[in-house]
This record gives sequence, C-alpha cells and structure tokens, in this order.
Amino acid sequence: MLAVLGLALLLGACAAKPQRGGTKVTLLPQADGTPSAVIVRSTAAGPQAVSEQRLDEPYQTAAIGPGRPIALGADKAEQVHQAYEPLFANAPPPPAKFVLYFRAGTTQLTPESQQAVQRVLAETLTRSGAEIVLIGHTDTTSSGEANDALSLRRARLVRDLFLQRGVAPALVEATGRGERELAVKTADNVDEPRNRRVEILVR
Repeated sequence: MLAVLGLALLLGACAAKPQRGGTKVTLLPQADGTPSAVIVRSTAAGPQAVSEQRLDEPYQTAAIGPGRPIALGADKAEQVHQAYEPLFANAPPPPAKFVLYFRAGTTQLTPESQQAVQRVLAETLTRSGAEIVLIGHTDTTSSGEANDALSLRRARLVRDLFLQRGVAPALVEATGRGERELAVKTADNVDEPRNRRVEILVR
C-alpha cells in the first residue's frame, strides 16, 4: 500500500515541511514488501531550472527549498514512524487477500474452505466500507466456455455470502476468469484442486 503522509494519505511518500518553508518527501515501503518508486519534480529553483529526482528505496528522502535544486537524503524508519505516529495509526489497513477452494466441476466449497469461510467473512467485515473483488477460477478440465461460466458462478456464490451478511451490493464485484489465470500451471484436462478457487481481494 502506498501512502503520502502530511495532510493526506496518498501515493507512497511522506511529505513534510522542513526548515525555511520547504517541503520534504520520504518514500514509504509497500506493506507487502514489493518495490515502489515516486518521481519528485520541482520548480523551486525557478521555472527555467526544473529539478527532478526518483526515490526508489524505502525512507529515501527529497528536500525541496526555494532557490535550490532537490536534495536527496534518507531517514530512519523509527524517526518517520515517531514523527507521524497519528497518521500511521489512522491509516486504512493494507489490502488483504483470501482464497476459497471448490470441489471439481461444482460451486460447492471444499470441506476445508467450508470451515474457513466464516472466518474470512468475519475478517473482511471488520473493514467497514471496503471494496471486495471476487475472482472465480477453474482448473483446465472441461471447455473454455464452460469454465468461464463455472468460474463466474463460483464468484457469485461467494458474493451472495457477503450480501447475506449485510455488505452493500455496490461494494462487492464478482467476475470469472475461467482457466486463464492458473495458480498452478498445468496442461489441458488436468484436475488441479489449487486452480478451483475464488480469490477474495479486500481493499
């Protein structure tokens, strides 16, 4: 998750005002550890002296001040979190992902997923107002057209579970991807349990 700290949460960097009225931008790490970057562009040194720097390391900084180009630096994680503790405390939770699995050729959850589904629903419902994206998948048995239809039915079944728990329909999107995005790559007509799934993305 990218965040801008200062007056608002936005984009992956932390903006603050350093000495003498300038601005400081600090790149925050992604919640899942994936790389991120931000381009800092300034005309503080004048319209004919555009300055631009790329931040691509966690807690790397760029300081912008009147009459001078962007200056790169780095902060310590502990310092950033202490300085902006209220903003970190009030930041929305990072996106979450859950997976439910199905019996071959059906919209029936496996016994393990039947046991897990209430926990998944409960954890998701703690995020009031979150958008929920449900992506249905199949293995490579049956035809592509049939798998498209089955994957969508699986996603809609899970959507109904959320609606029954009071989630607003506008917040839950269900789509089917058939056998296009296999979790485990297989040849055609392979019965692979890990591909028969619905991915639940909460953001």
